[in-house]
Amino acid sequence: MNHPDKYTAKRIDTPNRSKAFTDAVYSGVGDTRALIAEMNAAEHSGEPSPPTLKAFVGEMHGHTNLSDGAVDIDTYFTNLRDIAKLDFAALSDHDHGGVGKPELWVGSPSKWDVIRKKVKEYRIEGQFTTILAYERDSYPFFNNLVIYFENDDADMVRGVRDGELTEAELRVLLAREDCVFAPHDTYMLTSGADFTALPIDLMPPFLEIISRGDAAEYMGNPCAEPSVAIEGGYFQDAIRRGAHMGVIGGSDDHQGLGGQVTEAYRGYAQYPGLTGVWAEENTHKAIFDAIKAKRTYAFMRGPLDGSMNGRMEIDFRINGHWMGEELTLPADTDLSVYWNVKSDVPVKRVTVVKNCRDYVMMAKPTGFFLDYKQEQERDIYYLRVELTDGRFGWTSPISVSRG
Repeated sequence: MNHPDKYTAKRIDTPNRSKAFTDAVYSGVGDTRALIAEMNAAEHSGEPSPPTLKAFVGEMHGHTNLSDGAVDIDTYFTNLRDIAKLDFAALSDHDHGGVGKPELWVGSPSKWDVIRKKVKEYRIEGQFTTILAYERDSYPFFNNLVIYFENDDADMVRGVRDGELTEAELRVLLAREDCVFAPHDTYMLTSGADFTALPIDLMPPFLEIISRGDAAEYMGNPCAEPSVAIEGGYFQDAIRRGAHMGVIGGSDDHQGLGGQVTEAYRGYAQYPGLTGVWAEENTHKAIFDAIKAKRTYAFMRGPLDGSMNGRMEIDFRINGHWMGEELTLPADTDLSVYWNVKSDVPVKRVTVVKNCRDYVMMAKPTGFFLDYKQEQERDIYYLRVELTDGRFGWTSPISVSRG
């Protein structure tokens, strides 16, 4: 790896072309097995150590009959815990409470009081983490915005006019350290966003990149067939602007089927979107800290059978740093890009996306390469995973500046 002309000849490299690998190949007569072992060791040199964090999977978007859903709040949480067998869950009923029904804040106790009580009731530290949340209409910026609270007793975020959001109110929300939020359906005309127009300092910290059959990675992506799609509301539109935006997945379930594959929908929509996080443990603090750090990935869940129960586990790191991080490295630093994907069905393709273009593709669940060239002031990388059964997964990005 110390060849004097490597930076002239290459921008992407592999560790198997190290001196140790070449010496093993050109060593002459010797113990073939030992030499192959040396070559294999050289090929994997530089890969990060196994993760000390653990992957947990949860539902970040769903509804009950407290707004426009079909099931009660107890059924919602028990289904996610006992049938979908998830590690964590948020309930995100609409703040308007369902058309023609009382808003969440109305009454004593209010629906919001009930939600706060049930979030505490269903939490089992170490086993099932619940997160306080709701969905707020936020026109003209996002329309549909799910807000997640770190504090179980948090109040709802109301402003000058319910259903709308001013720039000043958005700035206050962005400055809060006790909550995060994510818009969804951002590519739709009626409920979308325009990341090509939105000032960079008003970008949301997260985007719901998948619910059911509506992936919002880029316009024309294969696992979305919207009736209306508008340029400017996609994940890559925000990334091109320089946003450091994490991804989450949530099924937006209204039928009590969150986290479950269902034949009630066709095609990609049968697979619910879920969120994976890399956290120290399955506790409220650890899960929420992981979300705030953007150590998150989103994926389309498969059937609840097999060794993984339809889950994906996506490990994506650069120079040992996790998805979601913003790195500043010395100018002469080579980037070590690593991934490891675990799933019930084989991986069809893993794509490393750099600065919103497909950069490296491999039909391997595990991969590692070196990236020599800095392309812009801050290069942004994320992972897209495609399985052989047609499901996809995406990671939050890692942004890297060198110099």
